[in-house]
Amino acid sequence: MGLKSDQKALFPIQRIEGVIRLFELELQKDETDLALLSLVLGFVEHFLAVNRVIPTNVPGISFMPVESADDDVVSYFPVLDLQIIAALYARFTAQIRGSVDLSLYPRTDGFSSRELVKKVSDVIWNSLSRSYFKDRAHIQSLFSFITGTKLDSSGVAFAVVAACQVLGLRDVHLGLSEDHAWVIFGKDGEETAEVTWHGKGNEDRRGQTVNCGVAERSWLYLKGSCLKCTRKMEAAFMVCAINPSIDLHTDSIELLHLQQQLLWLLYDLGHLEKYPMALGCLADLEELEPMPGRPDPLSIYYHAINSAKVHYNNEHIYPYLYLAGYHCRNKNIKEALAAWADTAMVVQDYNYCREDEEIYKEFFDIANDVIPNLLKEVANLAESVEEKGAGQKNTEGNEGLLMLASALQDPECFAHLLRFYDGICKWEEGSPTPVLHVGWATFLVQSIGRFDGQVRQKVTIIAKDADTNDDDDQSSEDPREGRRRGPRRESKPEEPPLPKKPVAEKVAERRRSSASQKTEKNPEKEQEKEPEPAEEKEVTSAHSSAPPEGPVVTFYSEKMKGMKELLVALKINSSAIKLQLTAQSQVQLKKQKPSTPSDYTLSFMKRQRKSL
Repeated sequence: MGLKSDQKALFPIQRIEGVIRLFELELQKDETDLALLSLVLGFVEHFLAVNRVIPTNVPGISFMPVESADDDVVSYFPVLDLQIIAALYARFTAQIRGSVDLSLYPRTDGFSSRELVKKVSDVIWNSLSRSYFKDRAHIQSLFSFITGTKLDSSGVAFAVVAACQVLGLRDVHLGLSEDHAWVIFGKDGEETAEVTWHGKGNEDRRGQTVNCGVAERSWLYLKGSCLKCTRKMEAAFMVCAINPSIDLHTDSIELLHLQQQLLWLLYDLGHLEKYPMALGCLADLEELEPMPGRPDPLSIYYHAINSAKVHYNNEHIYPYLYLAGYHCRNKNIKEALAAWADTAMVVQDYNYCREDEEIYKEFFDIANDVIPNLLKEVANLAESVEEKGAGQKNTEGNEGLLMLASALQDPECFAHLLRFYDGICKWEEGSPTPVLHVGWATFLVQSIGRFDGQVRQKVTIIAKDADTNDDDDQSSEDPREGRRRGPRRESKPEEPPLPKKPVAEKVAERRRSSASQKTEKNPEKEQEKEPEPAEEKEVTSAHSSAPPEGPVVTFYSEKMKGMKELLVALKINSSAIKLQLTAQSQVQLKKQKPSTPSDYTLSFMKRQRKSL
């Protein structure tokens, strides 16, 4: 079967509005035609980003001039004739139907079998070129599959779903995490099957379930809190996958406008409500060029976070990264640090596994590049403001600079920084792959050193002591104890239940106590040295039990609990901090040669240019 009459009536498509009308038509149907929409988007993307040439250089393809706000810039839109799209559509459907004999795969109660899904994935897989760079840009659509036999990882999964739709397998849908794609099928989408690769490795796991990855608690599979797409969400996926990059420094304005308008169409119809990543993508586009009468980007970012909380048990990380990136670009220091801390609070409940390298790179760049440079910029700004003198500080033009420069004097900013590192340390505990090494420790010392000792001492640190409950049988009351079984890396099985302090911390405590004896008149540490067993919190303040004036941070990781005195000391003991943060990690890193993190990323995840 070819294109239907209502679809043919919309061709030729000569401008962005024509693509919008086609999506409006398909989104009204129960079975949105994924193959048709993907071919159209791929055609437009090819001639606006990949083969962006002078119109007369392309035989058989015409271009329509497009009105531009800038009179000096002439823009063109590739005209998509019915003859071209019908030929592409017929080729794809004929290839799939000619390769799969449905009579060989009986469908129980109308649901697809694993063998049938595997067969369809074999057809797509075996149709790809044998050798090509699988992480290049603009190879995510069926247009790339038909004209160049190339697809990226997520494109293979989408092609399998589109092929199943061509065969009439309506129960086969796309399953998405934040860095991977597979298919779900069967009654209520209970069955899962791998159909593509992940990262640089091309391990053939097609046909296998994703249950193993879910059981490992790896971020790649989101502990099962993945997107189970409908046809409308699969249409949203292909819109998010649009890559407007012309080269490393230039984007296609036409593709950005097309993507933005299509996402708003999906948003208005309610198809992005369970798609946090698409909401984050839409918010980024609105930040670049806001559309009049639409919600502001910040409200859309929070909408994405709320969607992750309501529908996915708050186990998605990128909604918080989108929000943090927005605040970082707008120099909202406290808000950015708070969003990064919230991100780390989410990742702490995962195990870091070998295939989680993409999120590792995100946290590595944030901790060792973005935050240090951001705090350095604030420190330099604070120095320049002080040099101007008190007479100019209160001028209206300097109010924004003063607020930005005051971030290093805000104990809440320091508290957010501590929460961020505590989440990463907790992420490492119990994981088969180490996270932290000496590079992390160097920038941790640098970042906390930006805050004055008096500012750091205003933060009250509480150690969430989970080990003290080991003696009684009611330890399961703590929900975090169910996450890890067996001893943590920092404690040995034969140790007593009361946590022991590392040697580095003991040395630092002695130094700190000897220095503080000159200023403290009535030390009360001896009275608080033996807490009652019923207590679950240990306050590091050596003063009275009055409520703390500054922010309170609760540490869950053993490494950060071991450093709580070092972090709020007037003088930073960098050697002790580095020793504590890298404990055990150095030994485990020697056991296996660290591999270079993969450059793989799904195109819908963030606007990151791939190699062209």
